[in-house]
Amino acid sequence: MDFSAKMLRDDALKGKVIVVTGGGSGLGKAMTQYFLELGANVAITSRDLEKLKNTAQELETKTGGTCLPLACDVRHYDQVENMLQEVLKAFGKVDVLLNNAAGNFISPTERLSANAFDTVIDIVLKGSKNCTLAFGKHWIDTKQTSATILNIVTTYAFTGSAYVVPSATAKAGVLAMTRSLAVEWAKYGIRSNAIAPGPFPTKGAWDRLLPGDLAEKFDMAKKVPLKRVGDHQELANLAAYLVSDFSAYINGEVVVIDGGEWLKGAGQFNLLEQIPEEMWDMLEMMIKAKKNN
Repeated sequence: MDFSAKMLRDDALKGKVIVVTGGGSGLGKAMTQYFLELGANVAITSRDLEKLKNTAQELETKTGGTCLPLACDVRHYDQVENMLQEVLKAFGKVDVLLNNAAGNFISPTERLSANAFDTVIDIVLKGSKNCTLAFGKHWIDTKQTSATILNIVTTYAFTGSAYVVPSATAKAGVLAMTRSLAVEWAKYGIRSNAIAPGPFPTKGAWDRLLPGDLAEKFDMAKKVPLKRVGDHQELANLAAYLVSDFSAYINGEVVVIDGGEWLKGAGQFNLLEQIPEEMWDMLEMMIKAKKNN
């Protein structure tokens, strides 16, 4: 079976304007490419404008669509509001917010500084809140009849997971916000849903989380009943469906796409209990070295 096959018809998102936070690389980039292929105009945001410009140019060349790169640090509400105004200036409206920007690293919690914990909380929870609030207020104030919020969470948002406690805490908050607003804002025509992906390796993120030979030692595919990790197109297919009009009756739902991983063993990173103390020291040095390169 070809897991990279595309699911929806070519014009499924024609006329829609979508904002993808953290859209410059990884899963955000994969979802953005498919949205463009389906006819949407997409704005991608992150702090790294140069990376965004390169991604936008690459995706426009591949798809023939329009991809707008906008620098925005989602931790700051004023920057989110400015980004929203730039999207409106370019496209005249916005239909979909995809909260994908995230930060994470693995560590025993007692090794974390308060600042390290805050960094993840600020990007994931505060950043998603900032974007959701800014876009939601705009949609309500302008009486837009339909809009969609799609949040990328994790399966450990509802199970918890050792060694990624800041991320688990933040993602659980995003999931609660998703379900709460699905009820509160439905009267404004705003749907709110979430996707909880299992292992979908991206080079940048997974190199940081499991550097060196750790990725092989702790092979995530071995924890998945289907014995494989996800293909990026599989996630893009699901995201495209959930932001399309085909899913108009889905609201307040979190869709798990993980091959059955969380049912087999809650807590995606609980297996790291096997790492001895001295290896954590080496791991921290490897992660710091990667950041400095």
